[in-house]
Amino acid sequence: MNDLGQDLELRLVRYFTVVAAHQHFGRAAAELHVAQPALSRQIQRLEKYLGARLLDRDPKGTRLTPAGQRFLPRAQALLRTARRAELAVREQSETERIAIGYVEDLVITAAVRELRSRHPDAEIATRYLSCREVGALADKRVDALIARAPLPLAATDLFTTPLYEEPRMLVVPRGHPLADRTSVTAEELAGEEAAPCAFETADWTSYRILGAGVPPIESYEDKLELVASGRAIAVLPVGDRRSSLRPDLVTVPVEGAPPSQVVLVSRKGDPNPMIRSLRLAAKAVLTAPAA
Repeated sequence: MNDLGQDLELRLVRYFTVVAAHQHFGRAAAELHVAQPALSRQIQRLEKYLGARLLDRDPKGTRLTPAGQRFLPRAQALLRTARRAELAVREQSETERIAIGYVEDLVITAAVRELRSRHPDAEIATRYLSCREVGALADKRVDALIARAPLPLAATDLFTTPLYEEPRMLVVPRGHPLADRTSVTAEELAGEEAAPCAFETADWTSYRILGAGVPPIESYEDKLELVASGRAIAVLPVGDRRSSLRPDLVTVPVEGAPPSQVVLVSRKGDPNPMIRSLRLAAKAVLTAPAA
């Protein structure tokens, strides 16, 4: 029974669909960028509003209750309908607007600032995306995406603009045999077993975790924890400074590896004129961070 005295919140509906997709509150909270206890409370609010329990926790994760199974397709349809309504209104608006997605460690502030200086009256929004959310470009939640290639998206559907390249670095725990080296070569790492990756599209992806028997890991922080524990080593772009925040990790330059490429991608044939303006702004001001 609805005890809130208000309409159903789409935000709560979206939270529910993400938890249902992951079947795990922790992974869903990471994707949504909310604390796990807060996500649990929001799901409880939704269940209280609907008067039915939607999710049950068990030792293996989270599963849908019969009520949750019935609600899920309707929740997904509700979100699609809301998104279509939003897009329909935006298409009729003459206001210049663009939503820019960006991922991982990339900082796009300079490009956004430059774009705003060129279009002071435009509506310019940014959205951080986890690696699992790069599909936001295909489903039109963002109009352009700044990310590291290769991407798990069909190249035939994209217009790609290279922005800059970065060399690679090896990340190992202090005390590792390679920690005191001035550099390592790609050939030295060739024999290392690569951990499975949900978006493995080439031999040299932007982020590689190497180590025998390493399970697939989505969270960047969990990857660093795995490296710090000595169970794996990682090959990252040198522009990713997050590993330097940990005193128990050491970085070593990698020679002979193909560089990591940062690109701007948009949907091929998208008529939004702001995309071209973003492309020009990004090419003008986004460069590889200083070593």
